[in-house]
Parts: sequence; C-alpha cells; structure tokens
Amino acid sequence: MQHDLLRRIEVATPSGRDRGVDALRALAIGGVVLGHWLVSALVADSGTLYVASPLRHMPYLAPASWLFQTMALFFLVGGQMAATSHTRARARGLSYARWLGGRTARLFRPVGAVLAVWAAAAAAMLAFGADLQTVNALAKLVWSPLWFLLVFAALTAATPLVTGLHPAWPLAVVALVDLVDLVRFGVGGPGWIGWVNVAAGWLVPYCLGAAWSRGRLRDRATGWTLLIGGATASAALVLWAGYPASMVGVPGAPISNQSPPTLAAVAFGLAQCGAALLLLGPLRRVLARPAAWAAVAMANLSAMPIYLWHQTAMIAVTALGLLADRPLPGLHTVPDSPAWVLARLAWLPAFALALLACCTALTRPPRSGLDRGH
Repeated sequence: MQHDLLRRIEVATPSGRDRGVDALRALAIGGVVLGHWLVSALVADSGTLYVASPLRHMPYLAPASWLFQTMALFFLVGGQMAATSHTRARARGLSYARWLGGRTARLFRPVGAVLAVWAAAAAAMLAFGADLQTVNALAKLVWSPLWFLLVFAALTAATPLVTGLHPAWPLAVVALVDLVDLVRFGVGGPGWIGWVNVAAGWLVPYCLGAAWSRGRLRDRATGWTLLIGGATASAALVLWAGYPASMVGVPGAPISNQSPPTLAAVAFGLAQCGAALLLLGPLRRVLARPAAWAAVAMANLSAMPIYLWHQTAMIAVTALGLLADRPLPGLHTVPDSPAWVLARLAWLPAFALALLACCTALTRPPRSGLDRGH
C-alpha cells in the first residue's frame, strides 16, 4: 500500500515541477510549528493558564530562535510561486480578478473552521467557569498567527506590481525599514510607525521571490552574498545597535524583532533567503527519491491546516494533561531550566499526534494540487 501511494504521488507530479521550492515551503511550515511548540509554554497557576517563554527565563537560548524563525522563507517561496502562477494565468488569458480570487479563496477558506471551533470553545469554557485570563491566553495563541494570512494576501494582491519592479528594489525597501527603526528608536518617534514594517519588512523576501521567478537569483554567488551579508548585518545590529538576539517575540521584552519586524529581522531574513537558495541543489537531489518527495508533497498539500491547527493541538494536549493530579513537567510548569526544555522535547510527539487528529477531523482532505503546478 505504501509503495502504491509513493507511485501515485510520483505519477501525479509534473516533470517540470521544482521540488526544491516545495521543500523550502515544508521547511518553513516545520520551523514555525516547532518554534511555537518550543517557545510557547502554558503555565498552570492556581487554576489559571498563562503564556510564558523559555527565552525570557533562559536568554542564552536565543540562538535557537534563529533555527525556527522561518517566516522569510514563507514570503520568499510565496513570492516565487505567486509570480510564477500569475505569469501562467496571464498566458492562459485568465483575468487578474479571477486569479487573485482563486488564490485568496484557497488562503482564507480554511480559516472559517478555526474561528468557528474557537468561538464555540471559548463560549463553552466561559460557561463552565474558566476565567477570562485563561480563555484570552488560549484564544490569543490561536489567532495571533493569523496576521500572516492578512499580510500574505496583501502582498499577493500586489504581485503584478512587485513582478515588474527592478531587481534592486528590495534595497529601497530595506532602507525604508531602516528609516522606520531610526524614527522609532533613534529619535523617539511614535510607536505606531513601526507597523509600516509589517508590510515593508516582509515585502523584501517577497520581492526576492518574484525576482527568482523571473530567472534571477539562480547563481550561487547571489546566495552567498545574501547569506554572508545578511548574517553579518544581523550580528552587527545585535552586538552593537541594541537589537534583541532573539528572532522571535519574548513576552515582557521591551523590543521585539517580530512585532513589528525590525531591521535586524529583515537582515536575518536576507541571510535565510541566501541559505535557501544555496540549499536548492541538494534538496532537489534528495527529492528525486520517491519516499522523500512523498513526505514533502503531503506536507505541502496540508500546509494550511498544519499552520492553522498546530496551536490548537498543543492546547489540547495541555488541557488533557490538566486531568493529572499535578502539573506535568514541560507542559504546565514554568519554562525556567534546561530540564523544562528536555521535558518539552519529549512532549513533541504528542503534539504531532494531536495535530494529525485535528487536521483529520476538522479539515477536508486536501485535493491533490500536484498537477496544477505551483
């Protein structure tokens, strides 16, 4: 049966499909899921659950956030796929409105189920006596990642404009991010101006993805330039400009590199894009094997359900654990020691099984998109 599945996936895959791009998207979703599961702890305290982060108690773990902050990969691959898709749609005579409507519908259609389930769950928890702080903490864990969909939809709508920009345009956007940070941190400007960087910061990798779709960024020199330049700039900004070392938000920290994105986050994203371009060749060779490609293909077909339900899966395991007569290490305890990290790693298989159950029970089976290209 397993051999038949591998064969069906292999047959359904067009010969010209770039499997390396799909692998990058799978790595991006995997980084987000593992990152959230490892840095978001639900601590039980006198019947209340609140969110804590091991990065606040153990700041020396900040380098671990560099592995799991993969949002730049999402926007790099998203820009490449959207630009390629728009070019093909124009060649088929498909209008911009129909093209955008189809992509937007695929992006937002699964969100309704998440909102419905959590509206019912929140009402039930309040009805059965849960305190408002707990309900708010749980709901925020679920809905806070949805910012990505709004930003991604806006950039998708701008794809025709982005595709026509000069390849050097990302440098101008980086300059805008730098200017916004200068106003925020250098001259004490209003905090709200930082939200300009929500669009500008993620526009940088999206523009790189669009340029990639036009045949640029394919030489290894470009990959090394982005990797070394971005990494050097990130290190300089952290060591000498006062930016946080963590590339994910830390509760209680005065500055976050992600909410909104800072110049350090953008520089780190450039390094990540360079690393991704350099990894494409090895990934393509690995994915020539049917078993490896099947795993990546299935992850891509379920990418949205995985993204939308991974926090619910963690919450479900945490809630079931409350049935025990004491707080469980790595699940309900304060994340303030290496022992917590080891215990949390042991819980990851349970989170994965819960995520599989959520995706199976609460979403429609993914239709094969392998024959539609990217």
